[in-house]
Parts: sequence; structure tokens; C-alpha cells
Amino acid sequence: MATTTDTRMRSGRLRAWMLEGLSDMGKGKPSRPKEPEPDAGHKGQRWWRVMCLTGVDYFSTLGYQPGIAALAAGLLSPIATIVLVIVTLAGALPVYRRVAEESPRGEGSIAMLARLLSFWKGKLFVLTLLGFAATDFLITITLSAADASTHLVENPHLESALHDKQVIITLVLIALLGAVFLKGFLEAIGVAVALVGIYLALNAVVVVNGLWHVITEGHVVTDWTTALTAQHGNVFAMIGVALVVFPKLALGLSGFETGVAVMPHVQGDESDTEEKPTGRIRDTKKLLTTAALIMSVFLICTSFITTVLIPAKEFESGGKANGRALAYLAHEYLGNTFGTVYDISTIAILWFAGASAMAGLLNLMPRYLPKYGMAPHWARAVRPMVIVFTLVAFLVTWIFDADVDAQGGAYATGVLVLISSAAIAVTIAARKAGQKGWTIGFGAISVVFLYTTVVNIIERPDGVKIGACFIAGIILISLLSRLGRAFELRVTHVELDEMAERFIQDISRRTPRFIANEPGARDADEYRAKKDQIRADNDIPGAEDFVFVEVTVTDPSEFESGLTVKGEVLHDRFRVLTVESSSIPNALAALLLHARDLTGVRPHIYFEWTEGNPFANFFRFFLLGRGEVAPTTREILREAEPDRDLRPRVHVG
Repeated sequence: MATTTDTRMRSGRLRAWMLEGLSDMGKGKPSRPKEPEPDAGHKGQRWWRVMCLTGVDYFSTLGYQPGIAALAAGLLSPIATIVLVIVTLAGALPVYRRVAEESPRGEGSIAMLARLLSFWKGKLFVLTLLGFAATDFLITITLSAADASTHLVENPHLESALHDKQVIITLVLIALLGAVFLKGFLEAIGVAVALVGIYLALNAVVVVNGLWHVITEGHVVTDWTTALTAQHGNVFAMIGVALVVFPKLALGLSGFETGVAVMPHVQGDESDTEEKPTGRIRDTKKLLTTAALIMSVFLICTSFITTVLIPAKEFESGGKANGRALAYLAHEYLGNTFGTVYDISTIAILWFAGASAMAGLLNLMPRYLPKYGMAPHWARAVRPMVIVFTLVAFLVTWIFDADVDAQGGAYATGVLVLISSAAIAVTIAARKAGQKGWTIGFGAISVVFLYTTVVNIIERPDGVKIGACFIAGIILISLLSRLGRAFELRVTHVELDEMAERFIQDISRRTPRFIANEPGARDADEYRAKKDQIRADNDIPGAEDFVFVEVTVTDPSEFESGLTVKGEVLHDRFRVLTVESSSIPNALAALLLHARDLTGVRPHIYFEWTEGNPFANFFRFFLLGRGEVAPTTREILREAEPDRDLRPRVHVG
């Protein structure tokens, strides 16, 4: 007996630890609306420090981008990289500066598009984008860990001991990342600043040293240009081919979505408000611009020196520059001691990039899925989600055999889909604002990114396949979760206007009785006939009075929402409460529970049976928020209030 009790206690402690911080929203009675938080415009960190937080993702791509660029574009790598930089500065940067204006609380482009689309089509569109976002963030974790293990395995001091152990090392790094988040991870901007500062400084040394060798060994440039001319002919042909191959280099565009996501950390001005955070928007634009300029300089320089100084065979699978081109130069020209320091710095920032991606996942998924009712209730807690994401990262690593090059296509697809969606979102926003010039400009940028995305998908379909798997998984789990939570009370709060509260207080002097009415003509005959029918079906004395409740369904795809109840007197004698909600049964159940808590008296509600097939009526409720209202309301009340003596009474005639 004692053993059973101890087991239960341990199980209870484990459950409490796993679900720590879990919100109880949707369970039990509706909560009161939260008080608005005080203005936090002056809080946070300076923009350049926050830039380092997004920089661990953005700048860390230097660990593998030059090698992937050389492998994808060959001798054209520097020219294709210049095209990439032009697209970055003239395309992605203006788009995300506008995204920062439109979503200053870090919601990003997904939220912008979600506001433009309603009902189920909007939810399915958001779920699709979440699938590609999950691809982006999860491949960031696995790709960064794989490249970190590459730097470890290829280090001259460790090469013999760690040979053929890259997959195991990658899994260990991912497991370590998951363990840190299970313990409780706080994004340390100070650590990010240190990592980014050291990493960029070491890269600057490698770049300057590489450029010095290019200058002093003049033949390497001659050899490169000669081979380039022999292979592609004139300059125009080179540019044409570069325009075709540059989508393969799209990994260099990563970091913009993260840059917007970290906006809430930016300090802004003392005068900022949540409605108008002018300083935060201005400084976020500085953050995005500075990061893009720094990365552009490094991309051009690193693609040039790695292409002209490293033999082409070393970029191929098994080569010493594969996935670690700059580390190769660091060891080759600055010695193994400096190279090892560079490796350590690269491993650290790549691992921290995985941490940034995990934090992005934990911020993004709970923002949408539980709100849509499309995730289990435990998905609001951090630790269960960390376990899920870690296991998925294990699976992706195993499928790709921890190969950096193989994962590049999937990563680029996720990045490009998000940037394309952002470009489309800001184009629509500019059009709605009547800004014709910006509409045309952003429209042109959208075309460029859509072209880049399509070419990348055709060239490397692995990305869209993985994205499709994530999308299918998210939609399937989401719909099953929504089905399982169909009878959950999901009203966040109830607010009564003065007339509605007076009605409830008046009828609570006796037995509070409500009639659920589907509004039709709303004339006196309709209400009189309904009241007489309810009296006759339930043998209610004539002295008892009623209040009608009418619910109008707004967007049935919404899961959680608040209720605003308004009271009105129609035809000088019928008291009516009107409510707008995504679900009739949920609105009625929430109103009854609120009336009970307000008055201390258990209310009664009266329905008429709905005609039709029960299964068809259930799916009408599931998809359209209506259907067989009476039994559904009763079931929602039963789940919300286990005590039968406290549960509002449901009558059906």
C-alpha cells in the first residue's frame, strides 16, 4: 500500500513538474478579463544587444553558408552571393522593416496574414505557415547541431578519436539542448552578446587574413577568373547563371523572422506605449538594418576567399571544407591553435542558435494552436513541448544522417516560405493603406521571393516534403485535438452591460430561468409563442418569469473568446440577452455559470429539441458552432462543473 502511495506521489510530482506554468484557461468557470499590463515601453535592452540575440541564428550561418554556396554555385559562388546580398538589402530588409511596423509586439508575418483571413480558411492557412515555420526552426536546430559536430569531428586534434561519430555527437548536442530547456532556459542576452562579439571578431580575423593571402598570392584571382571565363563565357552569362543558382544560397536570408520575433525585448523610448511603440519600432529597424549590413559584408567576403583559396574537391562530401569552409581557412592559414579556438566559438554559437530556434518554437506554437483549440491542453506548458520538439529533431537528424548539405534544402524552403508570406502580407497592408508606390514595390519583391521559393523547391524538393509532413501532422493533430476538446468551456471572460446585469439580478430573486431562442422575426408573436410553449412543455406556473437568450455565431473557427452580453427590452415586455460568440452552446454555458457566480443561485435554461441526424448536428456544432445545442450545452456544463448540486439545470421539451 505504501509503495502504491509513493508511486502516486512521485507520479503527481512528475506531472506537476512537467506541467509547471500551465494555464487553467478553458477549465472550469470563465475567468475575469485580465487587467492591462502597465506600459513597458522603457523596459528591455538596447537594440544592438537584442541584435545579438537574433544574431546567434543569423550570423551563425557563416559556419556553413560559404561551404554550401561553393558546393551549390561552384566558381560562381561570389557572384551568386552578390545577387543574394542585393535581394537581402533591397528585398527582405524593406519587407521586414514594414513587418516591424505592422506587428510591433513580435507577432511576425503569420499574425499579419491571420488578421487578413477569417473562418476556417484562415486557420488552415495559418496552420500551413506554421508547418513551414516548424520546418525552419527545427531544421535550424538539427542543421546547427550537425554543423557544430562537423567542426568538432574535423578538428585536427580530435579527428581520429571522433571519426564516424558525427550522428551520435549531433544527437547528444540536441539532447543537451532539450535538457537545458527542461530545466528552465532563459534567453540570456548577455551570453548572446559575448558569443556574437567573439564569433564576429574571429571571423573578421579569418576574412582579413584570407584577403591578405589573396592579395599576396595574386595568381589565385587570375586562376579563378580564367576558370570562370572558360566555364561560363562573358559577364552577362555569368550573371544569368548566378540569377538561376542564387536560390540555393537562400540560407543566408535566415534571421529576419527571428529579428521581428525579438521585438518585445527592444527597449524603445520612455514615451512608448503598447498601442504606439514608436521607439521600439525605430530601434528594431536599426537592428534589422545593422544585422543585414554586417551579414552582407561577411557573406561577400567569405564567399570570395573560400572560393579562390580552397580547392573545389574540399567542399565535396568528405572534404575538409565541407560544412566548415572558414574553419578550414582558420586552420590552414592561422594554425591549429587559432583554428581550435575558432572551432570552439563556432560550436558554441551554433548550439546557441539551436537554443534560439527552440525558444522560437516554444513562443510560436502555443501562440496559435491552443488559441485555435488545435493542441492538447498540456501544449501550453513548456516541458512537454520541449520533449516533443527534441524527439522530432532526433528523427530529422536520423533521416538526414546529420548531413549539413542534405538539410540545406529543407532549411532554405522554410526560410523562403516565411519571407514570401511576409512579402505578400506587407503588399496587402500597403494596398489597404492606399500606398500605391509601396504596393508596387512590395509586389515586385513578392514575385522575386516566390520565384526563389519555387526554384528552390524544384531543385531541392526535400524541403517541401518535410514541410508537407509537418503541415499534415499539425493539421491532423490539430483537428483531433479540437475534436477532443469540443466540449471544453472555452470562454475566457464574460462581461455584462448594465441592462443585462439588472435582468439577471431581477430574475434571481426567484428561480432564474432562461430560454434559449434562435432569433427569427423577433416580433412579439415569436417571443409569446416560445414562452407559452416552454411553460406547457415543462409545467411551469404562470407566475414564473423568463429572460430570453439569443446567440449569434460570428466566426465558428475561433476557439477561445470573451463574451459581451447586452440586455434589451423588446415590445415593452420581453427581456432579451444578446450575445455574439463562435459557439452557441459554449456561450450559453458560460453565461449560466457566470449568472450563478454573480447571484449565488443556480439558474435553469430551457430548450426545444433540434430536428435532424445527431451526427450531422454534432459536426454542425464542431464546424459551425451550432447544431444540437441542448445536449451539447449540458455536456459542456458537466465538464466545467463536476458538482451536480452546483451545475446549472438544462431542460429540453
